[in-house]
Amino acid sequence: MAGAMGIAAAQEAGGHAEAEPTHFPILKPVEEDWTFAGPFGTYDRAQLQRGLKVYKEVCSACHSMKLVAFRTLEELGYSEAQVKAFAAEYTVQDGPNADGEMFERPAVPSDYFPSPFPNVEAAAAANNGAAPPDFSLIAKARGVERGFPTFVFDIFTQYAQGGPDYIHSLLTGYDHEPPAGMTIAEGTYYNPYFIGGKSLAMAKPLSDGQVTYDDGSPQTVDQYSRDVAAFLMWAAEPHLEDRKKTGFRVMVFLVLFAGLVYLTKRKVWSSVAH
Repeated sequence: MAGAMGIAAAQEAGGHAEAEPTHFPILKPVEEDWTFAGPFGTYDRAQLQRGLKVYKEVCSACHSMKLVAFRTLEELGYSEAQVKAFAAEYTVQDGPNADGEMFERPAVPSDYFPSPFPNVEAAAAANNGAAPPDFSLIAKARGVERGFPTFVFDIFTQYAQGGPDYIHSLLTGYDHEPPAGMTIAEGTYYNPYFIGGKSLAMAKPLSDGQVTYDDGSPQTVDQYSRDVAAFLMWAAEPHLEDRKKTGFRVMVFLVLFAGLVYLTKRKVWSSVAH
């Protein structure tokens, strides 16, 4: 909102001639309500499975997840047999064989999600010169800085959802029209939530009804964006729940330990004249 107001002010000052933005994103990501937020947050397994479906049917055509092994999908609630069947739908390169040649085979759970392109150059050539980023850690790598005093409150709320907020806002931000007079490079698409500039090479990837859900969840761009953002958060931090549980136990231990230290101090010094 502040970015939009700044652009409007520049329009009025310049006789309605649109000034180019000097900061990105133009609009800050909308803070969403996630089940994994806060010190006691947990992942919604049904949402993660829907997010995996969106990634597989839409995002995997351009984006790799080379640091995520198929076997970790059991943490989403799938059985070992289901993971094996899912992995077998992909083809990976292996070798060399006895003849010294590389060959392709169906993936197994110990394999990692393969890249849709053989190398970075091929990825860039197929996407207007911009290679799509790997999605393994995207939810932790992407996030907009939250200035003072917001970041102070984040320490107490344990806000760590900047990446998912950004991904959701970016995927739902394509319907914004660029302000009058703003120059958008040919072959790029305006998105006020894009952190790297006023437009990006990726066209709008999602549309209503594009992915079929079996659990009756809304088949809308907003829901798709939420689900895939949550899935990418899990991919980047699969041990989030264990980390939070461990942190809570440590805090309880420290409180009890501090109490014991205080009582011990009272006991030791109770017979000493002050």
